[in-house]
Amino acid sequence: MDYEFAQRGSIVKLLLTSGGVTNPSIRSELVDLLGKPIEESDALLIPTAQWGHPMCSPQTVWMSTAGRWPDQTGLTELGWRSVGVLELSALPTIGRERWEPWVTAADALLVDGGEAIYLIRWMRESGLADLLPSLADTVWVGVSAGSMVMTPRIGRQFVEWDVDGTDEALGVVDFSIFPHLDYPGWASNSSESAVRWAAEIEGRSFAIDDATAIAVHGHDVRVISEGKWRELNV
Repeated sequence: MDYEFAQRGSIVKLLLTSGGVTNPSIRSELVDLLGKPIEESDALLIPTAQWGHPMCSPQTVWMSTAGRWPDQTGLTELGWRSVGVLELSALPTIGRERWEPWVTAADALLVDGGEAIYLIRWMRESGLADLLPSLADTVWVGVSAGSMVMTPRIGRQFVEWDVDGTDEALGVVDFSIFPHLDYPGWASNSSESAVRWAAEIEGRSFAIDDATAIAVHGHDVRVISEGKWRELNV
């Protein structure tokens, strides 16, 4: 676990979701964290995690970027004043002095799902992980893997990119997240599977469905839900 990272401090506004901003309750929480309307806020989409997951492709990256996922309204299509794309794997090639102003100017980082360990690798290699502690006014909006990166561990069953041989994440928060709880057709994300996952994780954890988010503002942690969730290992 990256305790050194956690001890240096972290951004204090996190909206950790399973499926994005999928209902009015989660949207209202996002506005509260931003401190102003979405229509007056600028966002950057980070699609990097998708490249590391076998279920993702150039087509799914485009759908996220363009806001074209069927029957979903969750990230880029929320009505932002502006939206840009920040591809972390490109950042080491262009120099921090160029991309850092883009990040510090953003009101929100929209961190899409995919493969969490792959995302962590590029957060570190790009330099974004080092910058995070200074982004006290930025809202991190995570989807699935984009949320799990902030936890201590993601669990071995969610590791699809095993170069580093670990399921340890950044440890910015002190709980782990099991996303897409009881998602239709995904037997591996059943409630029973969540209980087995939690037993292996051992630490405090939440299983959340796509209508649920966990909001973190400083030391305040709250579950925002119009769906199904459960806290495990309490």
